[in-house]
Amino acid sequence: MLRIKLDYSFSRSKDAAGGGAAHLDNPLFALLSAIRRTGSIGKAARSMDYSYRHVWGELKRWETELQHPLIVWEKGRRARLTPFGEKLVWAEEHARARIGPQIQSLASELESAFAVAFDDHAHVLTAQASHDLALPLLKERLASNGVHLDLQYSGSLDALAALSAGSCLLAGFHVSDDHGPASVTAKAFKRHLVPGRHKLIDFAGRRQGLMVARRNPKGIRGLADLMRPDIRFINRQRGSGTRVEIEQLFAAQGVDAERVTGFANEESTHLAVATAVASGAADTGFGIEAAALRYGLDFVPLITEHYYLACLKETLDHPAVASLVKILASAQWRADAAALPGYSLGAPGAVVSLTRALPWYRYRSAKHARPA
Repeated sequence: MLRIKLDYSFSRSKDAAGGGAAHLDNPLFALLSAIRRTGSIGKAARSMDYSYRHVWGELKRWETELQHPLIVWEKGRRARLTPFGEKLVWAEEHARARIGPQIQSLASELESAFAVAFDDHAHVLTAQASHDLALPLLKERLASNGVHLDLQYSGSLDALAALSAGSCLLAGFHVSDDHGPASVTAKAFKRHLVPGRHKLIDFAGRRQGLMVARRNPKGIRGLADLMRPDIRFINRQRGSGTRVEIEQLFAAQGVDAERVTGFANEESTHLAVATAVASGAADTGFGIEAAALRYGLDFVPLITEHYYLACLKETLDHPAVASLVKILASAQWRADAAALPGYSLGAPGAVVSLTRALPWYRYRSAKHARPA
């Protein structure tokens, strides 16, 4: 069995983990990708600034190590990956999509520690948040303004629980307003949010729906199709806001989860759901439009939801939170977020009360309500 060893390095380059998405690199896959792209070992070597001899030697070394051929090379024809080589590249891409947020979280933890060590004036903003494609952009924008976003991905409900436990200053969660006071969503979130204690920072709106293969070959139009025996579904993990939305929609539309093939199969991020559909491991999954388009999938929109950053009322005075609010309200941030497909912006950076943002809190009796 192959063993995996992870390493990290220091860099001030913007291409490193601190400037955007965290990298998890292996030179073999960079080499295989270059050969697949160029169709030539020589061209691949030149594109990577290596000698032909070095690349050839590395290929032979890896073939010996893995005990499988990697390249089909015939004189006068394009070099191409063997079926095993193609499967190896696919496996690495699939794994990268699944664990990318965890790698970003790990990089954030390391960066947070070293930011404090190297810069006495650095502000560190700890956050747990539901997976979202705009958050790495926010992390980059904050870093350019002297604030390090120590970001860890978790489900929406888990993030809010961490906020209440004092494990972070911010909790990112998302919720739609298409439900009443007795809904699955209202019951799930009321346990974690208290009017008067928590405040919400407006982040972004986004569309969620069903990701399907290009041109939708199975004609999936809505949730009722998930009960068809020929449809394989990929679900999100318990504790995630998306899972709550799925269960709410199933309840509203009369979809029987026991008749949905694959309902018990879970992924932890929108990108992991997208790669499962793109690879053919599933016919459809529920997630955000931006993730679907990133993997060349078609998208069946079902709901519009809102993403908020929650904090305790007193935390609004924290210098890092004040910087966050200012950046979100800037025209520069609007341009960053508007570039993501399926996203919409209301008043990013605006601080709102629970009773204003989440309609089900209006149904609480005056006797038990706390001032917001």
